[in-house]
Amino acid sequence: MKYLILIFGNPRSRAIWEQFSGEQRSAGYAAYAALDESLRESGELIVSEALTDPALAQRLPARADLGPTDGPFAEAKEQLAGFYLVQCDSMERAIEIAGRIPESEFGLVEVRPVMDLGDVDLP
Repeated sequence: MKYLILIFGNPRSRAIWEQFSGEQRSAGYAAYAALDESLRESGELIVSEALTDPALAQRLPARADLGPTDGPFAEAKEQLAGFYLVQCDSMERAIEIAGRIPESEFGLVEVRPVMDLGDVDLP
C-alpha cells in the first residue's frame, strides 16, 4: 500500500532550525540523505521532495476567474515543508519510516494512506 508522509513546519520548529549550528544542519541534511538511500535500497521509496517557502506559492481559488493569489494561504501555524511517498506493507511500517524524519522530534509529521482509485466504482 502507498502512504504519504507529510512533513510540516511551524514558527517554533523553524526557530529551532535557525538556532542550529552549521554542523547540526549538515547532520540534519545527512539524516535525510541516509533515509532516502535506505528507502531506495529497500524499494519502499517512490518519491521524496522538500518544498520551497510557502510565500512563493500560488493559490487557485474556487472561482478560477479570480486568478491565482500569493501564498502562504493556510490559516494555520503548520505549513507543508516536504513529503515522502512510500510503498510499504503496513501503516505501522509507514509510521516507523516517519519516525526517522528529523522533524518528527520537534515538528509535525503526518502519515496518511493513499486512496486506491482502482477500488472505486466510477460512473
